[in-house]
Amino acid sequence: MQASPNNPTAFADAAEMWNKRFSDDGYLFGTEPNVWLREHSSQWKAGHRVLCVADGEGRNSVWLAGKGLEVDAFDISEVGVAKAKKLAAGRKVSIGLTVSDCDTYPWPQNTYDGVALIFLQFADPDLRARLFTNIRQCLKPGGVLVLQGYTPKQLEYKTGGPPTLSHLYTESMVREAFAGWEIVELSEYEEELREGDRHVGRSALIGLVARRQ
Repeated sequence: MQASPNNPTAFADAAEMWNKRFSDDGYLFGTEPNVWLREHSSQWKAGHRVLCVADGEGRNSVWLAGKGLEVDAFDISEVGVAKAKKLAAGRKVSIGLTVSDCDTYPWPQNTYDGVALIFLQFADPDLRARLFTNIRQCLKPGGVLVLQGYTPKQLEYKTGGPPTLSHLYTESMVREAFAGWEIVELSEYEEELREGDRHVGRSALIGLVARRQ
């Protein structure tokens, strides 16, 4: 869980969990970007400002910064953010990195040209609703969201993500959350993932590219 107004201790619990997971020398999900993000990053051009939500050890934000984007990123884990800074320094890119959970991040309104939301599956439905609201508000009109998540069939594969049905994404859920936006692409599909040590094997995925109107 992450922090919420009704559960002020959840932030510390989640931070401890992710700090422990990120404590090894290696990068838990690798240092290469998510494939869906890489394949759809052409929605943004050099100089565009992009926010990477809960980006862990920085694999996506560092890669986007290397493409000439102005990138902000945050994660609940101070260990993960420290490793993201190390990765950015090694690749000689600059990122605005913050230790924060999804509720306490400042979410500047009408600011970003893009948001990358990749495998944030530990948000319960209430947190997810608040998160989607913040994403809708922080993007500029014309800004683009690139999202990847697991569908309920992922519970059969068990190759990543939490074993909790309510935390997984469906096409109808995503369409409802971003009603009124231009759906550039929305796809439920299966693919072999190999992202570090945690996302390995056949996976049930959903990918969204949506533009705020």
